[in-house]
Amino acid sequence: MYKLIALDMDGTLLRTDQTIHPDTLRDLRAAAEHGVQVAYCSGRALSELRPYFSLLPMMRWAVCYSGAMVYDCREERAVFHAPIPQPLVAEILDAARDYGAMPELLREAESIVSGADLDHIRDFHLEAFLSLFRKTARQSNDLLAEGRQYRDLLKLNLFFRTISDRQEIRKRLDALPLEFVELYDTALELNARGVTKGTGLTKLAEILGISMGETLGIGDSGNDREMFRHVGLAVAMGNAEPGIRELCAMTTGDNDHNGVGEAIRKILRI
Repeated sequence: MYKLIALDMDGTLLRTDQTIHPDTLRDLRAAAEHGVQVAYCSGRALSELRPYFSLLPMMRWAVCYSGAMVYDCREERAVFHAPIPQPLVAEILDAARDYGAMPELLREAESIVSGADLDHIRDFHLEAFLSLFRKTARQSNDLLAEGRQYRDLLKLNLFFRTISDRQEIRKRLDALPLEFVELYDTALELNARGVTKGTGLTKLAEILGISMGETLGIGDSGNDREMFRHVGLAVAMGNAEPGIRELCAMTTGDNDHNGVGEAIRKILRI
């Protein structure tokens, strides 16, 4: 009944320690052996996904940057991308500077952050991701210059010290042709208008010749909302944020106890 399974990464496919449960690997292999496509559907950049490609060879496709790119992991090429219009980037970064936010610039080739921000990562409530940033992101001393240089920025993340700072910058930028997703307590994701996990997954389904009624999405957080609205069956993780479960037809176990595999075995009956 379902030919394509879309999986969020953080809080879904990954355990709290950023590893994948061995039983989840077993269940993903079983799904692939039954002819079901299993794809990443993540806000992460390619540089943040690549370390998992060799561990998950059954997952050929990645909807990444919250829908701004569809990537063929086997052939190592993008088959779709939707960057943020370059003139908007400087305006976003100016606002980020005014509110003391930590920006992350995401391109196909790399993610870029400020080294000074990483030195104060706790101020932005991102201690759990410090190792990931240091391993996968390039550090720059001038993000505004970086933003003006590139026309292929697929996504911008802004991390704040307080919720009120995020609310204020959201008001300032709200008129721009962008998609906004509030994530965690003090984070804000920005994509080009009309770009979401849902639209990226729809593009992948078109490429594969699969109807959206034949898709299954599993996730846990705010940037999964649009994915849930597009898929044939939406499944919330047991650790999902408040308000997410109400969007889904069913809830599975949490990310530390193979909630993904539990859902796959139940729904596909394997």
